[in-house]
Amino acid sequence: MNSSAQGSGAARIDVAIMMGSKSDLETMRPAAKILEGLGLVVEVRVLSAHRTPEQAATFVREATQNGVKAFICGAGGAAHLAGAVAAHTTRPVIGVPIAAGTLGGFDSLLSTVMMPPGMPVATVAVGGAENAGLLAAQIIAVGDAALASRVEAERESRRRKVLESDAEVRAQFGRGAAPTGK
Repeated sequence: MNSSAQGSGAARIDVAIMMGSKSDLETMRPAAKILEGLGLVVEVRVLSAHRTPEQAATFVREATQNGVKAFICGAGGAAHLAGAVAAHTTRPVIGVPIAAGTLGGFDSLLSTVMMPPGMPVATVAVGGAENAGLLAAQIIAVGDAALASRVEAERESRRRKVLESDAEVRAQFGRGAAPTGK
């Protein structure tokens, strides 16, 4: 995962991925992977809404000033990171609730999705970092035709994989290959 800007605020970042703890990294890694695969520049940081609030706010403000297009924030438990980020920027913020503790991520989901009026945070499924990455790419692609084409190609690739799987399963049950048309 690219982290070329490491707090300098000087390098171009398309999407900032933030998490409250290093233990969230494996959950958040798919967001970085899909974004980098689509050609976007990603910076990944561990900054806590509770333990490092000043550093988190400074990073968000600097990234916003330097043109970051979206933030993806993953957190478990109280899961306030996405809301804390939204308080410091008008750029899109996508929350990824992370399963932690005894509630399996339900507490994180509620903490992430229940934002007050005026502080929107888009929220994906618990552990849904890959979809968060795709959503960020789709948001950015509204103003970037080349990225929009790459996002569409990614979607087409997934469609083809499902149809190939369908053909394999149908062949196993003697029903022949499925049509491959759109």
